[in-house]
Amino acid sequence: MNDERVRIGIEGLDQMMGGGLLPGSICAIIGTYGTGKTTFALHFIWEGLVSGENVIYISLEEREDRIQRYMDQKGWDVSPYIGKTFTVLKLDPLDFNLAINSLKNELPQLVRKLDAKRVVIDPVSLFEDLFEKDYERRREMFRFVDGLRDQKCTILLTSETDRHDSFASRHGLLEYLADSVIVLRYVRPSDLTSVHLALEVVKMRLSAHSREIKPYEIQEGQVLVYTEANVF
Repeated sequence: MNDERVRIGIEGLDQMMGGGLLPGSICAIIGTYGTGKTTFALHFIWEGLVSGENVIYISLEEREDRIQRYMDQKGWDVSPYIGKTFTVLKLDPLDFNLAINSLKNELPQLVRKLDAKRVVIDPVSLFEDLFEKDYERRREMFRFVDGLRDQKCTILLTSETDRHDSFASRHGLLEYLADSVIVLRYVRPSDLTSVHLALEVVKMRLSAHSREIKPYEIQEGQVLVYTEANVF
């Protein structure tokens, strides 16, 4: 395990990734509704806060008070960090110009100003949805990601899956732009008696990682990844 890794804060997942993410890399968590994308992102944020890092959480869905309440429910008291080392921004994806300018122009400045070491955008798929034409979306996403790479922070992006492909992001771009990709999905046994959650690290540049599919559970205060178990 590499001591230089940036831990996500989910023990089994960090183990699968050789200790965590590479510093300064971009990680995409892709999954359908209910698979826990935001929960994984908040684990990443909390791990940074308790490690003494400045973190930024950008939400295109939830308000700041709901994010704080959600973390409180998990037993994570973020009140000492709010407005100090923990900055939460709520963007309205329906306001095209505001959302575009905030993410493209203001975010890099904010990262530098706050000396943020971790940034979450949840979900970045709503940002992608702002562009009507594929070539515009591709051009702007490449520019956006290139701008993030210059900030010397570790970034986690969440995305909804494509409606027809549970292994691909909504627009099929993010998995090519990100350095690491984690896919969250449901596994339904053939007898249909129960539904399980499973994850897979499908990509990790410049690092060895587990290629196995592992079951996980979302509990009240933690995510448990069963690295010794197999999906059945």
